[in-house]
Amino acid sequence: PYSFSGIATAGEPGVVSEGTTMTTTTHMTELKKRSGLAGLLADIRFNKSAYILVLPLLAYYILFHYMPMYGVVIAFKDFSPAKGIMGSDWIGLEQFRMFFSSDYAYRVIRNTLLISVYSIAFGFPVPILLALLMNEIRSRAFKRVVQTCSYLPHFISTVVICGMLVDFCSRDGLFNTIFGVSGNMLQLPEMFRRIFVASGIWQTAGWNTILYLAALTQIDLSLYDAAKIDGAGRLRQTLAVTLPGIMPTIITLFILRVGQVMSVGFEKIILLYNPLTYETADVISSFVYRKGLIEFNYGYSTAVGLFNSVINFALLLLTNTISRKASETSLW
Repeated sequence: PYSFSGIATAGEPGVVSEGTTMTTTTHMTELKKRSGLAGLLADIRFNKSAYILVLPLLAYYILFHYMPMYGVVIAFKDFSPAKGIMGSDWIGLEQFRMFFSSDYAYRVIRNTLLISVYSIAFGFPVPILLALLMNEIRSRAFKRVVQTCSYLPHFISTVVICGMLVDFCSRDGLFNTIFGVSGNMLQLPEMFRRIFVASGIWQTAGWNTILYLAALTQIDLSLYDAAKIDGAGRLRQTLAVTLPGIMPTIITLFILRVGQVMSVGFEKIILLYNPLTYETADVISSFVYRKGLIEFNYGYSTAVGLFNSVINFALLLLTNTISRKASETSLW
């Protein structure tokens, strides 16, 4: 955006018409000469506006994500609200031993893993396929209609979604009539995971196509022209040009998804499950909710939640490492 009055020589800043005497090149040279805190302060002075924009987001994560991590210490204490965190007795790993020796540990870990694996196996490819199909639509009006219809479920409240599922799965509901099931489908343990995963795909598939559609716009159109010259049809162009073009986006989102394998949200689970389906529906988050907020066993629920977070973090690191070595695409 600046017009220079002359060419800057090595070590000499260019002169800018607005009166600015430091160019980006000179700034980078200055930063290279500095290290640590001095380099950071120099960068802050040069990019003050950018740092000011980052401050609200930084404050959010500090206040609501990092500061509450102090409370994790109650996983290792016999926590009593009357004594407080520091005054409660230290019991070490006793809470973890109680969880892994209980009858619930295997059940909630198994259910969490199965629901997440099913969601990834059946749900993760759907937005990719939907984005590829939308990309082939030539009519803009029809494409907008398809996008709007596929996005709408994302904006429906989880409570409303679960209310619809309860009605559809009731004894005389729509799903029971279609599939010929007698009784309430949500009271059948073998049906819960199917209903949960299928409804989740319907609710999120359209919204999750946004990133893939954005990635599709970055593909060089000349690659399609070259593929046509080589005699490639639409399917071959998709396999040879489109999929490789969006593969970095697919890998990045897959890594993030694997990092959430142990994080099945409790909101939808609690709204749909009942004691009859605990065997297949109870997951770590719903178990933590019952132990912490209903039974007031804060230390025990924190220990289970901490175990859940550590496993997620380990899976994220593992998936990122494998992806970096196999495809040179990773989060860091």
